[in-house]
Amino acid sequence: MSMPKRNSRPSAVQSDRRTFHVQSSTWGKRSLLQSEAMAGLFIANLFHYRDLGEYKLHAFVVMRDHFHVLLTIEDTGTIERVMQKIKGGFSYRARVELGFRGEIWQRGFTDERIWDADQFVSVRQYIHNNPVRKGMVATAEEYPFSSANPKFKRPQGLKPSAT
Repeated sequence: MSMPKRNSRPSAVQSDRRTFHVQSSTWGKRSLLQSEAMAGLFIANLFHYRDLGEYKLHAFVVMRDHFHVLLTIEDTGTIERVMQKIKGGFSYRARVELGFRGEIWQRGFTDERIWDADQFVSVRQYIHNNPVRKGMVATAEEYPFSSANPKFKRPQGLKPSAT
């Protein structure tokens, strides 16, 4: 299985606060995240590291075979370390809490640096509309495993002027 393309500039790996759109898929694009238990645990893991201050979480969607997140990392962190915590932390919890055995993630991830408020809004809409584009729901708010769903408190952090 090939590694996904990486878009971050090496010179910008550690600078001040940085915002990224990150996507990663399950091993072999298997539908491992389709159950309430797996998707719910993945979201709990996202919130766990957010609450620890590892990043600010602006948007997310957990699809059957991949996820998207929009997050901001402070100057002391790297996107690689954050993704290690998100993916590795989830794999550990799935094994311990759900008894899951086997590979969960493909190697690597794809990231896109967010440079301005317009791009932020566009990416957030893209993330939230992923289940709509796939024909799973009529509106983004209906999808249960997305920050567009009203059951999730609006993430704090970067707030673009055009919302």
